[in-house]
Amino acid sequence: MDNLLGAVADSTRRAILARLARGDARVTEVAAEFPISLNSVSKHVRMLERAGLVQRTVRGRDHVLSLNAAPLAEAAAWIEHYKRFWEDRLEALDKFVTDKRKRNSKRKSK
Repeated sequence: MDNLLGAVADSTRRAILARLARGDARVTEVAAEFPISLNSVSKHVRMLERAGLVQRTVRGRDHVLSLNAAPLAEAAAWIEHYKRFWEDRLEALDKFVTDKRKRNSKRKSK
């Protein structure tokens, strides 16, 4: 999970994932879409590979990249757990504040 979250924390790596979501591409094709060097793109790709988000297939001299979105499901489940946790807490806080206002309003009207 640490590698995954670290990988998607960078906007360039997210853009690479978005590019690969449209279809497989050679590393040089991906690099052509960014204003950074091929070497820098390769470093980003390696981090995405370590996170399991990108798979590389070597075909002769071409290195073809493909997206593996499956690891994102684990992160989504983790985020969803905490989303529900905070939604429950905020609902409880809202109820508390609403009830307190109602009690104060009743006291003032007496």
